[in-house]
Amino acid sequence: MTSAPTTTDHHDVVPRKPGWSLSLIPAAFISLSAFFLFALEIRPLGYFTMAVGIGLCVWLDKVLLRDLLLVAVGLIIVSTISVRADVSWGNVLLMGTVLTMAVAVPYLINRYGYGDHTIRFHWLSGKWTTWMWAYLFAVPVIGWVILPTYFVRSGAYRNWPELADWTEIARFFAGVNFVGSWDEFFFIITIFVLLRRHFSFWFANVLTAVIFVSFLWELGYKEWGPLLTTPFAILQAYLYSKTRSLLYVLIVHLLFDVVVFLSIVHVRYPELKIFFYLW
Repeated sequence: MTSAPTTTDHHDVVPRKPGWSLSLIPAAFISLSAFFLFALEIRPLGYFTMAVGIGLCVWLDKVLLRDLLLVAVGLIIVSTISVRADVSWGNVLLMGTVLTMAVAVPYLINRYGYGDHTIRFHWLSGKWTTWMWAYLFAVPVIGWVILPTYFVRSGAYRNWPELADWTEIARFFAGVNFVGSWDEFFFIITIFVLLRRHFSFWFANVLTAVIFVSFLWELGYKEWGPLLTTPFAILQAYLYSKTRSLLYVLIVHLLFDVVVFLSIVHVRYPELKIFFYLW
């Protein structure tokens, strides 16, 4: 049996299965289960698909099994609630608790159950390059041009809260930032990193993106949202691999999320004319 790679930095790991292998099959079933759980919201089919993936992994790759189980545990925890955007106090507390557990439980199992250090929070890694700073300045411009048009023209804003008063606006702002941060902790720091130690960058990235985009669909990025969320998910994993900085990908994500927040506020309160070019 091939042992899992050991290293002091998961970014430098040479994957166990760099090319096509049968081990991709159970991993693909786990990713597909997220599509059923979140995009289609057919929970029983999602759990069945997940069980098939785990069963195949027991047969095909017991080393991969340890990490796929962590991914499955996280997905099951998230699937216990609806992740549709809802700023009621009860849902804010429930969703915050569940999403926190979805990151904490796999981390604790990995760290103290397995005695492993695969899931780590690398906030900084060296000096930020010119292109990194340039992209940070470009992100708000890209978001300003694309995201309001998407939400308004596609009608996707209907999937988001009404924002009836300032307290809902405040909760929405806090929620957007919390979920945006959680996305990076769960999809990139947990799922992508776990898959990356077994598979090549692109295989791990695509498998993660399927899960990421499925979650964002249920959250509210519907209609032609996947045309935006798919490249975004792939790019975030790429940026993390290149920069080795959780802080950097968090800033990128939250800069986009500021525009998401403003887009929904613009639709609910058009008299503010936040995005003047839409009306």
